[in-house]
Amino acid sequence: MNQNSIDKMTEIIKFVLLLVFGILLMMPFIWMVSVGFDRTANITMPFPPRLIPEEVASFNYGIVFENGRLIQSYINSGIVTVFSVSLQVGASLLAGYAFSKGDFKFKRLLFILVLCTLMIPMEPRLIPLYTLFNSFNLLNTFWPLILPTVINGLLIFLCKQFFDQLPTTLREAAQIDGASEFRIFFKVYLPLAGPIAATMVILSFIWSWNDFMWPLVVLNNQELHTVPLYLASFSLENGTSLGGLTMALATVSILPIVVLYLFLQRYIIQSIALSGGVKGGNKWVIR
Repeated sequence: MNQNSIDKMTEIIKFVLLLVFGILLMMPFIWMVSVGFDRTANITMPFPPRLIPEEVASFNYGIVFENGRLIQSYINSGIVTVFSVSLQVGASLLAGYAFSKGDFKFKRLLFILVLCTLMIPMEPRLIPLYTLFNSFNLLNTFWPLILPTVINGLLIFLCKQFFDQLPTTLREAAQIDGASEFRIFFKVYLPLAGPIAATMVILSFIWSWNDFMWPLVVLNNQELHTVPLYLASFSLENGTSLGGLTMALATVSILPIVVLYLFLQRYIIQSIALSGGVKGGNKWVIR
């Protein structure tokens, strides 16, 4: 067996293994969609689980799209997510560029402090954040869901690493032409940051759309509930009954994330390729 045959066989084995693992990872999602189309699941959940329902019907999804509370929760989640993603990605791009190309006092110390925020989970911050927003009478509004997300240590770190890979000579040439720092960022570096921006958008969107614990703490008004809060309240009200309707609701709730990823996956792959394809390797340093 020559080398070409061995390489071809290796590629086939890799493809089969990836296909098998991909199908296994997709099984829960496929089952969730299938149960949503199973009208009998509202009476009793099928056991053992089956991927193809005995009676395929769009009954559950019809009820979902006629549900006023779900539509309102979609609007609420949409408002929070759009503002959170926009502010978070914009602030992270500016901060990442400053830490990468900027030259100012205490840059290293400030960047270390930003990285330290990654080691603080949300739970210890709940009471201080709640007290802070309560003192400003901002509870039961969307502001507590938007403002704390503006500064994200992980996204700033990703941006800095991305801008580190771009040549500093671009900035120096623009400075020679008399461009200001903001003009350099918006006209030179920002157009090159599409891949990392797409990656941050999908990450930020997932975090904001799926956030449950913090909205549960600050939102007591059902009219302001986001999609995760509505799904939780629906499950508590109905228990194990209406399983088909619950799965239909869960399927519809993740559709925005799936659609967004399908639109941005090309840029995300480019970002990963850039991170791994730099000459000499990608060095993670604090400068």
